[in-house]
Amino acid sequence: MKPVPKDGVLDIAVYVPGKSRAPEGIKLHKLSSNETPLGPSPKAIEAARAAVADLAHYPDGQASELKTAIAEVYGLNTRNILCGNGSDELLGLLCQCYLAPGDEAIHTEHGFLVYEIQIQAAGATPVVAPERERTADVDAILAKVSDKTKLVFLANPNNPTGTYLPFDEIRRLHAGLPSHVILVLDAAYAEYVRRNDYGAGIELVSSADNVVMTRTFSKIYGLAGLRVGWMYGPEAIVETLDRVRGPFNLNAAAIAAGTAAIRDRAFIEEAARFNAEWLEWTTRAVEALGLSVTPSVGNFILIHFPETPGQSAADADAFLTARGFILRRVTGYGFPNALRMSIGSEEANRGLVGALAEFVKSPSS
Repeated sequence: MKPVPKDGVLDIAVYVPGKSRAPEGIKLHKLSSNETPLGPSPKAIEAARAAVADLAHYPDGQASELKTAIAEVYGLNTRNILCGNGSDELLGLLCQCYLAPGDEAIHTEHGFLVYEIQIQAAGATPVVAPERERTADVDAILAKVSDKTKLVFLANPNNPTGTYLPFDEIRRLHAGLPSHVILVLDAAYAEYVRRNDYGAGIELVSSADNVVMTRTFSKIYGLAGLRVGWMYGPEAIVETLDRVRGPFNLNAAAIAAGTAAIRDRAFIEEAARFNAEWLEWTTRAVEALGLSVTPSVGNFILIHFPETPGQSAADADAFLTARGFILRRVTGYGFPNALRMSIGSEEANRGLVGALAEFVKSPSS
């Protein structure tokens, strides 16, 4: 006899992050994890360094300083905010608290892989709603709702496609859900979106008892290495998750850096401007090579390759990796012949396009 995990755990496919290494002697351009090329705000770095000077004491278990900063920036009540070790932890807590064996939770066809992992870890059943043109489909989601449904996960914008639903469609989705089903709006890339019809979900959360919005500091704020996320939701849901989260789930440096980062609005606006400029440039440049790109509002693009031998995504990945450009294979997301490219520095973006041009013209391709 040996220890055996509960039913379903061994059926979970292990999450595989993007690669982070180039061949020895080759300069690395890591474009696989949607990290910002600008790094964090200097004010966030300064705050983190100051926090590291006092490592002997536990951090504030409620992350009060960070909650207050978030509340001030967005005009929210701190009682409706919960901070987590990245938004991933908060997604897991939602599953832990609201799903049980026999329950179902819905996510879209090309949605974030963590949804399915956490649903299965809770012993519940993931239900996949098909997408339309690589975009979430409200009618398809609603068609999957049953009396067993407890959660609906929607990444908006979605990763790895970069597509989004206008806020009118989000409202329509919410209106079609039973009142006991929680709509989880994962807005990890919200700060990058520059569309008038987009909304991250704050207004809907404020007016509903069954909607939550999750956000992260790992993308535009440049704090992926510290793991900071937050959730805005009804007080009853926040209090429920607060009962089971770890008592010191954010470290002191994360709290301090997050507090400084979210208040440095000028830095974030510049990061969003930089991304908008290079998102457009990179998309056009890649399409000019004859490759298809899914239109994106995030800080990444999904590049599609032909199925011709020598021209596939796997071939391109090997070719680019050998030259130090590390992109993300997305086979696990249902795109076996595509690569996701994070928008990087000017040097990385121009270099990647140059390498792709070399690839599509090479005799082996």
